[in-house]
Amino acid sequence: MKAVLLDIEGTTTPISFVHDTLFPYARARMGGFILDNLGDLKFEIEQLVEEQANDPAYKGELRPDSANSVSDYLKYLIDQDRKSTPLKTIQGMMWQTAYESGEIVSPVFDDVPPAFKRWKDAGIKIAVYSSGSVLAQKLLFRHTEHGDLTVFISDHFDTNIGDKKMASSYWNIAKELEIDAKDIMFISDSLAELDAALTGGYQTALSVRPGNASVADGHSHPMIRSFDEVNIEATQNTGGSVLSNPN
Repeated sequence: MKAVLLDIEGTTTPISFVHDTLFPYARARMGGFILDNLGDLKFEIEQLVEEQANDPAYKGELRPDSANSVSDYLKYLIDQDRKSTPLKTIQGMMWQTAYESGEIVSPVFDDVPPAFKRWKDAGIKIAVYSSGSVLAQKLLFRHTEHGDLTVFISDHFDTNIGDKKMASSYWNIAKELEIDAKDIMFISDSLAELDAALTGGYQTALSVRPGNASVADGHSHPMIRSFDEVNIEATQNTGGSVLSNPN
């Protein structure tokens, strides 16, 4: 193993932080933020217009020149937990002020910081792939309860590189990392994402964390409850398992 590619929600960070802190923060302030920044969000609004045109479930009207109309659609996307690229970009912008002021501090599981150090010291590249924007990812890892963890992370990827449930996205990431897919382990709490990564030639591990949804039996992914279970000694093409306790 030469690289670890990590999901965030339910993998490095509790799901509750995203759904109980970040999403409500953005939703409550969306109207004012769009009103203040409507002219600076032309690209993101163009993306939203295209998305809404293919969203028959939305019964409202999206008018690019109306802050209320734009914010209403963004709130709808938040409520639907939609993995919308323009939504994630705008949310990242909104969270930046809160992180930098100390209003928001992100939790990570206690095993994450020492694992990051262990992996980096062993020469393993650490990358993040999340539906949250690259900006949001960097803010989350820069402002954690354990301090700034961005010093350990070499690369960040969001949905601009592709859908997390498509194998092609993982091929694109491997190309960007300049590492063979077989030498990358992807850790996530999502079976659909792990299936896509496995199809893309990656090693995979299912993250089983407190608060994560239960998953059906019969999948082919080893399960880990802590990053301590990733076996560094088996990463130098020794043929051993990269998990210390594979299922």
